[in-house]
Amino acid sequence: MIKPIYLLTLLLIILTQDLIADDVFIPNMRSRPKEVETQPTVSWHELTMPSPPLPNNTDLIELTINRVESPFRYFIDSKHLLVSDDAVVRYTLVIESRSGSRNLSYEGIRCTPQGQYKVFAYGVNDQFIALNEATWQPISDSSSERYRSELWQFYFCTKSEFKPRQKSDILRLLKAESR
Repeated sequence: MIKPIYLLTLLLIILTQDLIADDVFIPNMRSRPKEVETQPTVSWHELTMPSPPLPNNTDLIELTINRVESPFRYFIDSKHLLVSDDAVVRYTLVIESRSGSRNLSYEGIRCTPQGQYKVFAYGVNDQFIALNEATWQPISDSSSERYRSELWQFYFCTKSEFKPRQKSDILRLLKAESR
């Protein structure tokens, strides 16, 4: 005869497997799901947007990146963060070294099941210079690009729905984490 505690344990394991499988944004997940059930593919069209002006220091929010020791600090320009009608979250990224040197880029993230990003422009000589042949790339978990994965998983996109959050929600999350 099977003891009731074993049946209860087995039942809990079976029930929690379904709950865990539904949330692809599990914190500290080592690898991404190979396949995710999604709605039928809908034709998507990227909007052409102008680059924003270079950010002011007072508008920068520092991004805290989990699990990575980095010689850099990462900032998002809160004033020119944009959730556009094509469901792309566009943002200016400032990467600052310990010596104070800065690199600027204007990027976008799509809230797809695997996450995609695109660099639209780089900051050069007090202006953004657009990249003509930029393409959408998969988001990587590599340490040098961990900030994109963090933005995609925890700040820009809603869990399981694969759509962008509202700008006010993104800013609230970024500001809460930077304290």
